[in-house]
Amino acid sequence: MSVHDTQNPESREEALAAAVDAVRDGELIVLPTDTVYGIGADAFTPDAVEALLEAKGRGRDTPPPVLIGDHAVLMALAVELPDYVEDLTEELWPGPLTLILNAQPSLTWDLGDTRGTVALRMPEDEVALELLRRTGPLAVSSANRHGKPAAQSVLEAATQLGDSVSIYLDGGPARIGEGSTILDTTVTPAEIVRQGSLSKERIIEVVGDIFTAPEPEPEDAEDEEKILDVAEASEEEATDEGSADTTADTTTEAQPDQGAVASNGSVLDLPSEPEQPASSAELPLAETPLTGVGESAPADVGTEDDSKNTPG
Repeated sequence: MSVHDTQNPESREEALAAAVDAVRDGELIVLPTDTVYGIGADAFTPDAVEALLEAKGRGRDTPPPVLIGDHAVLMALAVELPDYVEDLTEELWPGPLTLILNAQPSLTWDLGDTRGTVALRMPEDEVALELLRRTGPLAVSSANRHGKPAAQSVLEAATQLGDSVSIYLDGGPARIGEGSTILDTTVTPAEIVRQGSLSKERIIEVVGDIFTAPEPEPEDAEDEEKILDVAEASEEEATDEGSADTTADTTTEAQPDQGAVASNGSVLDLPSEPEQPASSAELPLAETPLTGVGESAPADVGTEDDSKNTPG
């Protein structure tokens, strides 16, 4: 193993070159980040990733995160990103935020039992970013044995990891000294699976409350319109029935008392009130049989026609 100083500009280039060569050879390196020191390996070399897990004393059930040096790499490594991820990365990357995302299924890597996900982060450290731009994505976990405190300096990392690491890059004391916040974006609502140096309140400040389940969606517009149409039709039908009842009542009251209405709607031909007989002065003289020459009919005898007009 060897230790290289990256704080001195004159030795930094040599240190970075040595680290790049080690990564390409499938070896492990220790590098400074903005949070704590990390142990790294080429993300696309399965043997190197397995060696990283062995150096830490971890199994495949704890896959390491992947550090990237450019925002554009995110789109190549992850798919089906929630809408808020772009805003988060624009505002909080580089920085202490690790995002669990759905991994690009076509990638030929083996980070462990990831269940189709990948944890990505872009660290806010000049040396780390320069290294990542030269090596590409690195599988990086905190530089310590499993269950031990994360290394805050290259000396602490070397004390725990020893000869399992080929190249140690010394960037001085870790600036933040606390791990990143890990946010799982593959679930709804989003969930913080490890609270680190970035607060939940800061995330909400950037993208709103993504940690609360959304309200149930209302019926789609078409169904809602159908419901409104049915309601309106019912109201109109009720109004029409009320109008018909009112009309029927009015019609019934307006009918003259000359008979009942039959089932077919016609008026039955029932007897009406008889007409009053005309006065005797206006009645024509009935022709009566002569009883004798020079005799006339009695004046108060009703005629046969009159008798027919008398109510029975």
